[in-house]
Amino acid sequence: MSAPTRTDTDDEDVDGDGDVDDRGDVDADASSATTGGSVDGLRAARPADVAAARGDRDRPPRADEAPLVGKLPQLARDPDEYYRELGAGYDADAVAYSVNRTEAVMLTHPEYVQAVLVEEASAFRKGEVLSRAFDGFAPNGLVASEGEQWARDRKLLQPAFYRERVETYADAMVGEAERTADEWADADVVRVDADARNLTLRIIARTMFGTDLSGKGAIIGEAAEAILARTSPQNLSSFLPVWVPTPSNRRFVATMREFRDVMSELVAERRASDEDGDDLLSILADAEYDDGTSMDRDVVKDHLVTFVFAGHETTALLLTWTLWELARNPDAQATLHSELDGALGSPGTPAAGESATPDAVRDLQYLDAVVDESLRLHPPAYNTFREATRDVEVGPWTIPAGTTVTIPQLVVHRDDRWYDDPLAFDPDRWTSAMRDALPEYAHYPFGGGPRSCIGNRFATLEAKLALATVLSRFEVEPVTESVEYQYSATLQPDRPVELRFRER
Repeated sequence: MSAPTRTDTDDEDVDGDGDVDDRGDVDADASSATTGGSVDGLRAARPADVAAARGDRDRPPRADEAPLVGKLPQLARDPDEYYRELGAGYDADAVAYSVNRTEAVMLTHPEYVQAVLVEEASAFRKGEVLSRAFDGFAPNGLVASEGEQWARDRKLLQPAFYRERVETYADAMVGEAERTADEWADADVVRVDADARNLTLRIIARTMFGTDLSGKGAIIGEAAEAILARTSPQNLSSFLPVWVPTPSNRRFVATMREFRDVMSELVAERRASDEDGDDLLSILADAEYDDGTSMDRDVVKDHLVTFVFAGHETTALLLTWTLWELARNPDAQATLHSELDGALGSPGTPAAGESATPDAVRDLQYLDAVVDESLRLHPPAYNTFREATRDVEVGPWTIPAGTTVTIPQLVVHRDDRWYDDPLAFDPDRWTSAMRDALPEYAHYPFGGGPRSCIGNRFATLEAKLALATVLSRFEVEPVTESVEYQYSATLQPDRPVELRFRER
């Protein structure tokens, strides 16, 4: 599902580069911040009207900051305050600052977001922040790679994420969701954040790799934790090269070596089997570029690592935050139950228990609204990074070459110029009129432009089918009443999220 105000490309080559402008979870950038944020504590940004900004080509206003380290102490100590100040404390929708001697600008107007991601995309690269974050993890994966390598690999991988191909994965998605629902039916209290990770990892294993990764779950789980720790500035090692032998870095390197070894085993097994397949693993195992050359072994491993981590982590968070919000908002849950009953059959009727399908969920407008609202309020990938390769004009501002640019979904999605009562979970806001009036890049949970995320259709179909499968069967009630944010590569809950599922 594309961001709500954009035209779904249906696999068109919208940017003329032989690639598909598809929005999804695998190429989404994640912020690097720290723990302790309040879910309800980030107020909506209220910058001055952009028309009031200075008309001359000038540098954005500069934030108050400490010498040498800049905003690093605030980022590590109180990320909520960091985003409040930089996102709403200045009158230009843009503010310059530094973190540990890295010069940066935060942009928070949809027009500026669109300029960076689309109109001036050629003037930006992923840059040092992403390179440092993915050093020792997956530097050749789609998230961090650049230039010709990224373009060749994206073109090679794209067929695995066409809509028609993604919809063939639906039976596996629903089957694993039904398995999870059966487990939840027998539980008094469910730790939904952990179970959602298990669910989405099983789905990735079956659909993308045609295998069962359950025996490798511990290794993959440890790797995910290591990646999240590596991308949190509360961990000071995240500001050092991965080769610096701090205890944290040594643990990270060892864990990632095991993770990459698992991916190597998958490729070796597939190549040895002589099976003809069209899943992601087969594409990578037999990858051949237009010039007849093959994909380097390390590049193959980096792609697999990226898809396993990003492909299950972000969707698990989407499910976790959505179920938690629905548990706290019984009216929204009841409206969704009614819509699902109309599509899949009410409990106790002959049609009850009909499995969700892509056709069944495609036109469920309230389910769409629930997913869009969850992605608005709790975007798993909550900040996007770019680095200017030359001086770039964005709105009334000049962004100097070499500057890191951040365009945080977490701030833009909570701006009360675009959303009434923006801190409330309110799927009813997503009317047709609201969607038509919303600026195009006021809602961009999966990025946009030529480097938009490749797994968007996969992630949203997976989430919608899982939610339909679970909520057609259960009412969900909160056990964990309050959750705060833990900022890392993704927007994590800071504690176990426990819910109770009751048969309807």
